Amino acid sequence: MNAQMLIFYLFATILLFAAVRVVTARNPVHSALYLVLSFFTAAALWIMLQAEFLAIVLVLVYVGAVMVLFLFVVMMLDINYDTLREGFWSNLPFALTVAILMAAEMVVVLAGRDFWANGSGSVPTLHGPGYSNTKELGRLIYTEYVYPFEIASVILLVAIVAAIALTLRRRKDTKFQDPAAQIAVRRNDRLRIIPVAADTKLMKKPEDAPQSEQTS
Repeated sequence: MNAQMLIFYLFATILLFAAVRVVTARNPVHSALYLVLSFFTAAALWIMLQAEFLAIVLVLVYVGAVMVLFLFVVMMLDINYDTLREGFWSNLPFALTVAILMAAEMVVVLAGRDFWANGSGSVPTLHGPGYSNTKELGRLIYTEYVYPFEIASVILLVAIVAAIALTLRRRKDTKFQDPAAQIAVRRNDRLRIIPVAADTKLMKKPEDAPQSEQTS
């Protein structure tokens, strides 16, 4: 076992530990921080696989933007931790079933002969100085994997629209202005003159008051 394999197993162990702590941590802030650690470790593994572009995108997009948003929302909201823990044991059987299915799929893929025969399971070969994995990634996405890429894009778009539709709630007490109604307004709609009879007692001057009132 060479040094590269030792580094790979070290990063893989840290990644598995961080992924488990994301689920089992009692504090949501700690879970988000463990998720950041898992992203950094996955980026290190991608660098070892000569996928520098994917590693940089993972750090910049997920760690630099998405996780900052997660931490901001978690720390700003008043989260009741006891309520979050109530559904943990009830959802555990379903979560274990999904985890077992995912592990079985990975075993089937790795144990297949086609996986190793096509070179997917072999160690990546070293490329020349002029090689660009960004260019190669773009070529594969828009040529061989264009249909899966488009299907994944549509699925993500549907998920975004569904999330917005589920969280959209119209409040009846919300006040808003209609610009079209403001432009079409007339003078009679905003101003109404009401004739009021004048009160002669209040309009009298002090010198016009009776002599008894002035002496008093």
